[in-house]
Amino acid sequence: MIVSSIGQGMLWSMLGLGIFMTYRILGFPDMTTEGSFPLGGAVCVAAISAGVNPFLATLLGVLAGMCAGLVTGLLYTKGKIPVVLAGILVMSALNSVMLFVMKSPNLSLLNLPKIQDVLIPLNLPENFDTIFIALFSVSIVIGLMSLFFNTEFGQAYIATGDNESMAKSLGIHTERMTNVGLMLSNGLIALSGALISQHDGYADVSKGVGTIVIGLSSIIIGEVLYGELSFLQRMLATVVGSIIYQLLILLVIRLGFDTTYLKFFSAIVLSLCMLIPQFKRALHLNTGFEQYFKKSSAVVSNGKAKA
Repeated sequence: MIVSSIGQGMLWSMLGLGIFMTYRILGFPDMTTEGSFPLGGAVCVAAISAGVNPFLATLLGVLAGMCAGLVTGLLYTKGKIPVVLAGILVMSALNSVMLFVMKSPNLSLLNLPKIQDVLIPLNLPENFDTIFIALFSVSIVIGLMSLFFNTEFGQAYIATGDNESMAKSLGIHTERMTNVGLMLSNGLIALSGALISQHDGYADVSKGVGTIVIGLSSIIIGEVLYGELSFLQRMLATVVGSIIYQLLILLVIRLGFDTTYLKFFSAIVLSLCMLIPQFKRALHLNTGFEQYFKKSSAVVSNGKAKA
């Protein structure tokens, strides 16, 4: 189960990397996540059911997620709708889109080909096929993200998130950057949804509920563990955070808690992770007071000794 959790953690980490592009770089939460994640799985599974190659079906799922991100971006940049509300509108609409694509609330991949089938000739141990595919996918994604953010266009995207007004004054088309960011972000999220649906063997319209919490947990756990990091290290920390999150969920299950309430435990894990910096500040503050009182006591003692 630990091996399975590590593999799933790496698959879910692409969701975290997608959210990282909007939440951390552009500075706003994109609620489209909870629609584009199951959309990627729905389009992928529906395409495989129609006889499409699993790799091409996965790509179609990614493109569907990118389209969803573009719609959110256009509502925000052109329609001047607040980004959170724009994301909620698209997320709600995607529920109907998935029902139209799958013709039912869920769709199984039973006896149908999946990406994992490519590794059958290798006779890998149980669940190691998931780790292999996840590791390969995450490596490609992080490599492409690193290349993108090292380009002039990528630097302009980062500048847009840092200070939009300054970016505009430098001649950067900030609306275009926002649209591109939402497209790439939701494409990554849909990729995660497509791969996880193939791993689970089915797609379901309700799979997106709570996914933004899982993605944020991956980001925050990684940041809390490692503190100040370079850009590449932050992406790697998100992957590690995603794996740790899945292991924490596995621990909750192993302790005998009802799996019906996993979303509740997910919210608790995220809340605790977000509170850790506050605990650290409180501890540093207490340490500062202790050092102050020690110095004060030393000064008083020295004064008495001299007297």
